Amino acid sequence: MTSLGDAIPYVAGALAVGGIAVTLSGRRDFMLRWCAWAVAVPVVVAALYAGPAGAAALASAAGIVCAIEYGRLTSLPRPDRVMLTVVVAVLPAAAWWVPSQLPRVLIAAVVAVALVPLLTGDAVGGLRRLSLAVLGVVWFAPLVGVVLLGPAALPVFVAVSLTDIAASFGGRLLGGPPLSPLSPAKRWGGVLAGAAAGLGALAVLDAFTVPLTVAVVLGAPLGDLLESMVKRGAGVKDSASWLAGAGGLLDRLDSLLVALALALLLT
Repeated sequence: MTSLGDAIPYVAGALAVGGIAVTLSGRRDFMLRWCAWAVAVPVVVAALYAGPAGAAALASAAGIVCAIEYGRLTSLPRPDRVMLTVVVAVLPAAAWWVPSQLPRVLIAAVVAVALVPLLTGDAVGGLRRLSLAVLGVVWFAPLVGVVLLGPAALPVFVAVSLTDIAASFGGRLLGGPPLSPLSPAKRWGGVLAGAAAGLGALAVLDAFTVPLTVAVVLGAPLGDLLESMVKRGAGVKDSASWLAGAGGLLDRLDSLLVALALALLLT
């Protein structure tokens, strides 16, 4: 597998090519999304270059933002949001400090968020609150993969990012049947284009292994569909609006979360 330092020129090249592509497309939304990636990629690379501590800090920060967006998206009460945000932030830190105890920490996280509606005695909306909070823990827990996957975390991040971008372009150019009723605008042509881009990224970064291939090819579209299901249930288009033209951070990390989960499961 290509080392982090050796991978930087490839990552920079991919950003440059993407910038040229979105400029030629003339689409403002694509340009804004590329700008978001242009800011995010150096931050991710710098954090991973700092080692496990940097990876844990990056994953915890991302988890906090995603948990806040998810809490607002699903209209969870404030106590549930606070508890979910705390446990999601703790999980990557536990993966760094006490990786052998991570299963226990994960169980404790699920119990902690489940206790909030129980202790408040919510007989009307308690089951909904408990279910959504536990889903939040399970959904964001794979961020521990940023720590546990070590050098493989960067290829997964790059491959999933390129998969998302290529799927967006490919869906418009190639068309094909809708991917799912959960997201009718997404087409199978985009899925195939995204898979090809993701596999190409893994090959270039010398990370073309069966576990990572499965994680990227299956995880990216499944993660996108999972968030689409949650947003449709909530009746909203984006998880937030603070990223110009790109919604919220959860809108950008939805594919990565499931890809990380599969990578952890298979690696």
